[in-house]
Amino acid sequence: MSAKLGVTAGGPAVHQRKIKYGADKLISVIIPHLNQAEALEACLRSLDAQTLSRDLFEVIVVDNGSAMPPMEIVAGHPDVRLTYESRPGPGPARNKGAAVAKGEILAFVDADCRAHPDWLNSVLQASRSSPADTVLGGDVRIWQAENASLSAIAAYESVFAYRFKLYIERHGYSGTGNMAVFRRDFDRVGPFAGIDVAEDMEWGQRALRAGLQFRYIPEMITFHPARSSLKELYAKWDRQIAHYRNMAQGKPVWRLRWIARALLVLASPAPDAVTVLTSDRLHGSGARLKAIAVLCAVRAHRAMTMLSHLRRRRAVAWNR
Repeated sequence: MSAKLGVTAGGPAVHQRKIKYGADKLISVIIPHLNQAEALEACLRSLDAQTLSRDLFEVIVVDNGSAMPPMEIVAGHPDVRLTYESRPGPGPARNKGAAVAKGEILAFVDADCRAHPDWLNSVLQASRSSPADTVLGGDVRIWQAENASLSAIAAYESVFAYRFKLYIERHGYSGTGNMAVFRRDFDRVGPFAGIDVAEDMEWGQRALRAGLQFRYIPEMITFHPARSSLKELYAKWDRQIAHYRNMAQGKPVWRLRWIARALLVLASPAPDAVTVLTSDRLHGSGARLKAIAVLCAVRAHRAMTMLSHLRRRRAVAWNR
């Protein structure tokens, strides 16, 4: 390993499949984008500020049909490529990015995320210290402007949004807002699915069947701003519920399972209030009470929306 990467003798064991240091980039960062110009600018600035040497990674923005393609924003950042995908959905956009990527490692992040300065360095270090056939997932935290007060929704999302450790260790998949995989392993699993399903969950299921494993890397940190209103939070869950419903349909007694799951969601604020009260991501009783209030509202909305999906299948839209 190069000395500029901070690797010392006696460090982590080298990955069973060694990372190759050739002419191409080691890491390709792939960002799907749709109508989020301001957020994309913040995301690209965070990648400009990475501690990993810039000649070791490339950045690819894949526009998915924005009203105004982000050509000017991309042009303002050195060595960022812009390409386009007409098939709707973040999954197809990520597939297009992977198709043109030159890196040995594919690192996925969303346009409305910001990367910690050490994000890519952590990706590289974890890639070389992990067993072969490992997919990496990191920690996604709620981003707050300095000295800004914590809103009720930010308090709730600080505890319950982007629970990547839970996704990886209990459910066996990583969200694509902070995921890294060797190119050879991505090709082995195949591309992400389209917009009708939760593409990260569906891809994770295929990855497990292909013999891959997921590993949570807490030092691999990205940030996501909190939603600005309950309406935005509900819209996020409406999209996820449509995904889950589409994936559930056709399985044995799926309607009964769906009803039972909706009732469990409706009853879940009571035990999850304990999670809020004991979380180390909130400080002070005021923030915890705000989070519990939003928790109750969101779970009620989710349960009612799930029951409404019993009548008919609904189309899924991304950033519309």
